[in-house]
Amino acid sequence: MIFTETRLQGAYIIDPERREDHRGFFARVWCQRELAERGLNPRVAQANIGFTPRQGGLRGLHYQVAPRPEVKVVRCTMGALFDVILDLRPESPSYKQWVGVELTAENRRMVYVPEGCAHGYQALVDDTEMCYLTSEFYAPDLARGVRYDDPAFAIRWPLPVTSISDADRSWPDYRDPFVTAASARE
Repeated sequence: MIFTETRLQGAYIIDPERREDHRGFFARVWCQRELAERGLNPRVAQANIGFTPRQGGLRGLHYQVAPRPEVKVVRCTMGALFDVILDLRPESPSYKQWVGVELTAENRRMVYVPEGCAHGYQALVDDTEMCYLTSEFYAPDLARGVRYDDPAFAIRWPLPVTSISDADRSWPDYRDPFVTAASARE
């Protein structure tokens, strides 16, 4: 596995390291040891898939808060998607920054989304499917979200949004915990 750190602290692009011969290729897409050697969380609690039938469909941006923040490792298994990681860790040097990565069935690329980061994606073509591993079990009471078009982040999605859930569309504007805490002291 080839790990390339993004500009977001602790967020990685993971490319399978292909071993090719006359039969095709073989590549590892998960290795607990390789993740742990880089200080990344190698725990897997769940494996999930998402299917988006129409180009432009958007899901996210989602994350889970303490006491069960989650890591996600995301891969596109059919079609193509634009995957976004948004850093919501106030102590991070990349706080409130985002990175977008094109994941396709052909490039077999993955992203590692660290704890404290929100995640979302947009289908670039019809019939797009993604698979992702999470380090924690889904806890609805700890699930949170950030609106895809929140002006606090100015995420540039590659396509017009053609479909999105009511829940994802209705997240309130992001409130910076530093600003909120400072306002409470005044």
